[in-house]
Amino acid sequence: MLLEHLQGKLAAIEAQSLTRFTRTAETGTAPHQTVSGADGVARELLMFCSNDYLGLAAHPAVAQAVIDGVQRYGGGSGASPLVSGHSRAHQEVEAELARWFEPHIPSARAIGFCTGYMANLAVLTALGDADAEIFSETLNHASLIDGTRLAKASVQRYAHADVAELRRLLAASRARIKLIVTDAVFSMDGDIAPLPALLAAADEFDAWLIVDDAHGLGVLGEQGVGSLEHFGLRSERLIVVGTLGKSAGLAGAFIVAHETVTRYLLQAARNYIFSTASPPAIEHALLTSLALMRGDTGRERRAQLRRLQSRLRDGITALLARHPGLGWRLAASDTPIQPLIIGGNAAVMALAAALEQQGLRVPGIRPPTVPSGEARLRITLCATHTDADVDRLLAALEACVGLSS
Repeated sequence: MLLEHLQGKLAAIEAQSLTRFTRTAETGTAPHQTVSGADGVARELLMFCSNDYLGLAAHPAVAQAVIDGVQRYGGGSGASPLVSGHSRAHQEVEAELARWFEPHIPSARAIGFCTGYMANLAVLTALGDADAEIFSETLNHASLIDGTRLAKASVQRYAHADVAELRRLLAASRARIKLIVTDAVFSMDGDIAPLPALLAAADEFDAWLIVDDAHGLGVLGEQGVGSLEHFGLRSERLIVVGTLGKSAGLAGAFIVAHETVTRYLLQAARNYIFSTASPPAIEHALLTSLALMRGDTGRERRAQLRRLQSRLRDGITALLARHPGLGWRLAASDTPIQPLIIGGNAAVMALAAALEQQGLRVPGIRPPTVPSGEARLRITLCATHTDADVDRLLAALEACVGLSS
């Protein structure tokens, strides 16, 4: 009975062009990567789908640091951080991140997690108790949504970037603790949250501002510190979640906040207390990756990203002008995430398949990840892409225009 029930659900998913499947990477993360598809055939593809924005996953110094970390620490950490899994490498990464954020969060302290998903669940369940009310942005990442569902706090949602609606909700709240929760860079749209206005609302209504900067860290700010540096923000009300598997090129995540907040999380965040710590070899390598992010390498690669973004946007804008009835739309984005909104599920998957036939991997994103009718290609750029790579994508899109006519 259960198998028949699930088979019916799978058939319904397929009928809506929503079936998902994994591909197998045969080589490391890079713009040109050998990938096996559902048919098991390995092909080299030009990838526009990685969150390795600075291209550090394949940086020789990072690779060598992983080797050095394994030689020093071995494989896994062996236990949760509070038992025996918190190594010297974990401690040094947390201390370095606290130094990064001290200009933006007074008395900053960082606490590490295995994934950004875990960090978001931790901060929302630990702080979102029965005395709290959560004010969550409509387009927040799934991990933030799931965190609000697991929290004991009541939850209010405000429309995307609608600070006026948020202020009305805050003014009506009688909760002792108010938590405003938002992505910094929205992962499917690429736009940046109005953080200065959100922080001003937090100040006025005595709230905390929890910012998931997964896609801003390393990309935004002169030194790559992310959205807080980008806007020049400083407040003890700020709580930042960051991931280290995107721009940092490795794995892991962290929460950084006033040290009273992180001391409490150490006692109350079940995801931290009851999970095995991340491998210390990776933590050791993160010290190298973080140094690259804030040094000349990071500055040069952020500048390269901005150049590539302009080239791509100019090219797609010109394509849309040549084909005004096409129905495609380029979302407003000043980050490496450049969504090309196509519309229907079947149309976007046909376009993604046609691009893959030309040797390019650009994923089609469908509901429930994005709203119904707004299926899109999520084009992501890495600093290790070249002008020629971007031009190849533009030429391939031009060749595919007939699919939507």
